[in-house]
Amino acid sequence: MPPKAKITRDMIIKAGITIIRTEGIDSLNVRRVAALLSCSTQPVMYHFKTVKELTYAVYEATDKLHTEYIMTPEPNTENPFLSIGLRYIQFAQDEKYLFRFLFQSDNFQNISFTELINAEELMPIISTLCKCANISEIQARIVFETTFICVHGIASLIANNSINYDKAHFEKILITTFNGAISALKGETL
Repeated sequence: MPPKAKITRDMIIKAGITIIRTEGIDSLNVRRVAALLSCSTQPVMYHFKTVKELTYAVYEATDKLHTEYIMTPEPNTENPFLSIGLRYIQFAQDEKYLFRFLFQSDNFQNISFTELINAEELMPIISTLCKCANISEIQARIVFETTFICVHGIASLIANNSINYDKAHFEKILITTFNGAISALKGETL
């Protein structure tokens, strides 16, 4: 008889993502992960001493998956920053439970909005924005803040089934928001 496959930390994390992706955060527990991996709870508890530790590892992996998703450009995009916003909204459409886990579970990182906008992890997006709009990093963070509120609001509505995904309509909204933020930086008024 061949030896049983070794259950790795990575396998457990991937199983956790699968559970949240298909059933939601409330279904993530040691027994459910073990059942998905066809093993006892012992290998899961070997790698993660508590459910909180498991949940945090799954959260970090999901955050990485989200970042890779939004940073993959839309086909034939002329504006990479617009693409990032549309991909963020598309993620909420395609991965409703994962989006809720990342942004609406309130399980992790009680940080201020200012800390969020100034996070080092945003530098690839801020750099993209600087290039797209030919603005400074400080200005890019201001434009990002304004645009992010719009993008996240739309994505949250979609993830909670309040509205349907309409890419063309959302693209117009994001362009208007982006252009408005740029105009405001330049001191232009209505």
